[in-house]
Amino acid sequence: MQFNDDADLDTSQVQDYRGSGGGGGGGFGFPLGGLALGGGGIGIVGLVLWLVISHFAGGGGSPNQLSGQPNNSTINQCKTGAQANTSQDCRDVALVNSIQAYWQDQFSRSGKTYRKATTIFFTNRQQTGCGTGTTGMGPFYCPADQHVYIDLSFFKELQTKFGATGGPFVEGYVLAHEYGHHVQNLLGTSKNIGKGSGATSGSVRLELQADCYAGVWANHATSTPASNGKPLITNVSQQDIANALDTASRIGDDFIQKNLGSGQVNSGSFTHGTSAQRQHWFTTGYQSGNPASCDTFNTNDLG
Repeated sequence: MQFNDDADLDTSQVQDYRGSGGGGGGGFGFPLGGLALGGGGIGIVGLVLWLVISHFAGGGGSPNQLSGQPNNSTINQCKTGAQANTSQDCRDVALVNSIQAYWQDQFSRSGKTYRKATTIFFTNRQQTGCGTGTTGMGPFYCPADQHVYIDLSFFKELQTKFGATGGPFVEGYVLAHEYGHHVQNLLGTSKNIGKGSGATSGSVRLELQADCYAGVWANHATSTPASNGKPLITNVSQQDIANALDTASRIGDDFIQKNLGSGQVNSGSFTHGTSAQRQHWFTTGYQSGNPASCDTFNTNDLG
């Protein structure tokens, strides 16, 4: 993946709370009535419970619930695509810009208004509109405050713990998945998924749709412009797509249960879908480039 050296970056879409959250480790602590979508790092062990979704998913909570104060001095230095080609922080700013620019345009074409969501970089733990988020949960989207939360160490963990190939475009896949949940929230999809888990549950369908939305963005990544009209991303290679699919293969419920859990696969507890399903729906979005192809709710074949 390559960024356009001359593309402008918009750092206002990212806030840096690293080192200012709430101290060290601990388990996740989403209270009853609070829920994060895509929690567990799009499939990591320790998935967020699906509690009181209809009450929660359409919320518009206050960003003032964030703990600590942002220190954006590093992020604010990210000005151009040239920096995105050499710095992870700037790369992730550019990826957030690209993903949101795509959805803003898509919503506009459909006569809808896209509301931008802020990505919060944090370390260890962070208070959110959904409760306390921790590094162990992986990246997640909180509908109550409409923020995406991520500890960037997750990308290294994908390689060291999950055995994924990794690579810069994987970061785009992960972020685009979480922004897929934001799209679902804006469209009202998240309100109607029901509760519970299982191979055909609403939670699995929601996660697979977010994977498909990530693939749709990937299809349009090289044609989505920055604020100055120049494409943010100039090249997405087949190796980039292969790396994203490799990651998808390692964050399915079946892979995690077998390799990082008890060793036994229990489809009744699935919340994100199998590895094959996650690959299938990302590919569906990527090949079609059309969000309409991502209807995981009206099909009996989830892949």
